[in-house]
Amino acid sequence: MNIRGERECRDCGSRWSYYETGSVECPDCGSLKSVGTAERALHTDAPATLELSRHRARFGEARSTLPAEGVDELKRDLREYVRKRGFVRGGELRWLDSTYLAARELLEAVDVYDRLRDPTDADREYLLALLAGADDGERPESSAVPESMREARGMAAARAVDEYREDLTAFLDELERRGSENAESERAEPKRDEDAVGDTVTVDAGPTATDSVVNPVDRVAPARAVLERLRDRTKRVDALNGEVDPGTADALIEAADALGDYVRTGNVASLDRARDRIDESES
Repeated sequence: MNIRGERECRDCGSRWSYYETGSVECPDCGSLKSVGTAERALHTDAPATLELSRHRARFGEARSTLPAEGVDELKRDLREYVRKRGFVRGGELRWLDSTYLAARELLEAVDVYDRLRDPTDADREYLLALLAGADDGERPESSAVPESMREARGMAAARAVDEYREDLTAFLDELERRGSENAESERAEPKRDEDAVGDTVTVDAGPTATDSVVNPVDRVAPARAVLERLRDRTKRVDALNGEVDPGTADALIEAADALGDYVRTGNVASLDRARDRIDESES
């Protein structure tokens, strides 16, 4: 949604960033009477911290890999974290960050492990490695994902890319709208300041358009075309319940990140890299 990120308390005059707190409540006096003071910007992210230390302690005390109690609580905390997270912050398109990806994969891994009839040592090591490093954004290498657990990596990638694709689509919509409004304003009389529409998204315009750097509005159509390919491939992985090679899952993540970089910077090499990674995921 498009929101005003800077707020001012009507009671005490304090100012704060909604992007940092995710709340209209004044952090100083607690008043709910506040007003936005900055231009609106696309914002899909919310403050969220992944803290797994108490879950690690519970797993460490368990006689088996999964403790008798606390698994549902772990999954609830992971779901809450990924639900709050988004990829546009104050009009700026972000990356698919490592902590989000690790949380997604751990959530899937707990479910997959719980369904295994005879977990191996490799299965246990993979799950515990995820739990140990997820809140620091650390995941096992794709070569360390056991075949019986690769569903977790595949489904985590598919769901993460799908969420990123939705935010990127909204970002492109705003970028396209801005281009249309700019074109109209060039043909019409200049708007008064109070009628002007602020930029809801921010990208690197680059010094000038070249063969290797594309103007912001001209990035929209190529990005949408690659997004369609990414959507189709993600749906395919989802239909397979994530049962793909871990390298294929990683290629989807890399494609999404490369496409995001293209939209931010206009760097044609990033667009080519996104296409190449999708090709890799299809081979």
